[in-house]
Amino acid sequence: MLVGGQRVLPSFFRGGDWIRTLALPSAVTRYGLSVTGPVAVSAAHFIASLIFLRLLQPYEFGQFSFLLIVVPFCLGAAGALLGAPAALTRGKDEVTARAEISTLQKSSLAVAGAAGIVVTALMYSTHADTAEALLFGLYGVGATLRAFARSLSNVHARLLRVAGSDLVYAVLVVASLSGLVAFGRLTMLNAAVVLVVATAAGCLPFGWRHWRDLIRSTGMQPFGRYLPMWRDVTRWSLLGVVLTELTANAHAYFVTFISGPKAFGLLALGALFMRPASLVLSALPDIDQPLITRRIAQGDLGGALRVVKEFRTAGGAVLAVTILLSAALVTWYPHLFLSKGYGETDVLIVLALWIAITAVRVVRTPEAVFLQAVGDYSALARVAAWSSATSLVVTFGLLCMAGPVASLGGVLAGEIAIVLALFPLTRAWRRRHA
Repeated sequence: MLVGGQRVLPSFFRGGDWIRTLALPSAVTRYGLSVTGPVAVSAAHFIASLIFLRLLQPYEFGQFSFLLIVVPFCLGAAGALLGAPAALTRGKDEVTARAEISTLQKSSLAVAGAAGIVVTALMYSTHADTAEALLFGLYGVGATLRAFARSLSNVHARLLRVAGSDLVYAVLVVASLSGLVAFGRLTMLNAAVVLVVATAAGCLPFGWRHWRDLIRSTGMQPFGRYLPMWRDVTRWSLLGVVLTELTANAHAYFVTFISGPKAFGLLALGALFMRPASLVLSALPDIDQPLITRRIAQGDLGGALRVVKEFRTAGGAVLAVTILLSAALVTWYPHLFLSKGYGETDVLIVLALWIAITAVRVVRTPEAVFLQAVGDYSALARVAAWSSATSLVVTFGLLCMAGPVASLGGVLAGEIAIVLALFPLTRAWRRRHA
């Protein structure tokens, strides 16, 4: 049509309207790819946990469940030390970004080695055999390196590689454990071997170039280039991860070390039901944090806030599905969970507490990712300090007074403390930059 003597396309055909029209399918595609891998990993760990629950001793199920607490903590620390500064390279020039990525590649080897030592020591403290503890430590090393490769792929929007890595890992875990069960060879030691092999295979989709660059990074200059990242970003993000771990999993460490792995197994059973939602909540930040950072760098605050809303919507949808699946399993297949001496009432109470905990995490995680994307890690560390103190005190008190099941109330109290402290911070940032 003609406007002012010039031909103008109808509004539907203008570029901005096309972008708005395609925004929802784009979000669906992004979350579809980002959720596929974590859901597959969640399903693999869920099946593995069911196998351990049914076929091994309760304390071994508790040990495996504790492993699934310890390794994700190491991955969270790696995300703080490596993934957070990698995501922030999206707003920098190409030369600076390339130099910082190279530094992070060198640093990832040290972080992975430290993760291996931590996992080995903690698993040995649960009375795992020396060989088992060492293999679990090697699994921690491989999982950390794979997590860093995932972070870099997400920064560069290589979502298919990330999904492929997760799928390879998940398929191998399920297939290998099923084979061990079929041939009557399922033991903790063999399961540890399966995890190591599956993690190594899951590293292959990232391509030879990634691992070649990682090896070459060992010949770079010393770690001095990392110091500015440590000063500006990672010291705060790491502190936040450690304090958040105390908030989220204080019960795991208290119960395991005070009451033993078998007692922790009951609490882990409830977390097992929530694993799909939990893994999605831990995976989506790798996708959305770089996207929020890029949109804010472009001055598109509205677009960044839309990503936050999409994150919360996706998390809520996955949680709803998870709750339905959990209800179906408890209703129709209770024998899967009650054969090891766990009481039905205890299982239902634990499940209800975990649903409440996960629901609060769905609400608060997108806000935390927004503050990470804008680089406000010191504020997040202060929030985590407040919530971790709350969680530690309440969890320990409830454990001593009412036992392991009640200790989950401390985790819920810590999560609520995060919400109460976090939302005022994000609202204040938005008002300053509106």
